[in-house]
Amino acid sequence: MSTDKSFSVPKDVAVKIEQGKVIVKGPKAELQREFPSKVIEAVISNEKIEVKPKNKTAFARMLAGTYTSHIKNMIMGVQNPFIYTLKIVFTHFPITVAISGSELQVQNFLGEKKARKVTIPSGVKVSVQNDLIKIESADLELAGKTATLIETATRISGRDRRVFQDGIYITQKGKGK
Repeated sequence: MSTDKSFSVPKDVAVKIEQGKVIVKGPKAELQREFPSKVIEAVISNEKIEVKPKNKTAFARMLAGTYTSHIKNMIMGVQNPFIYTLKIVFTHFPITVAISGSELQVQNFLGEKKARKVTIPSGVKVSVQNDLIKIESADLELAGKTATLIETATRISGRDRRVFQDGIYITQKGKGK
């Protein structure tokens, strides 16, 4: 069984690896990420990236696959941003969602007077259209984290979820345009 993970880099994407830091530049964004290089070695040669473990342990092979997936996601993200779609659902009280600066505010959730707030990290673009929230980012993890934070901000506890189905829920996730 081969433990090397290799894949090709598209023409419009530039990848640079130096001292455990991977920098990916594409037509729409630039991403960088630290990868500890104690167990894994990444090499660029002839428009291909090869990620291989320095030793043959199961842990090193697992990390090679994980790092390969992260780099592939970075390459996909700089070409087309990852898009998450969330739906605003309410039956009891009309929910108002607004963006002010780098903060998303959910007002009148279950009749609450105080707004629930979610901080939007830099590198993520959030837009609200009617009952949909759209999240775009070149970084898959940032987009997913932001969608999860918005969804958990409207989590209901202490009430019957079959009756109180109000909230903001992830309906589509993942791939870009």
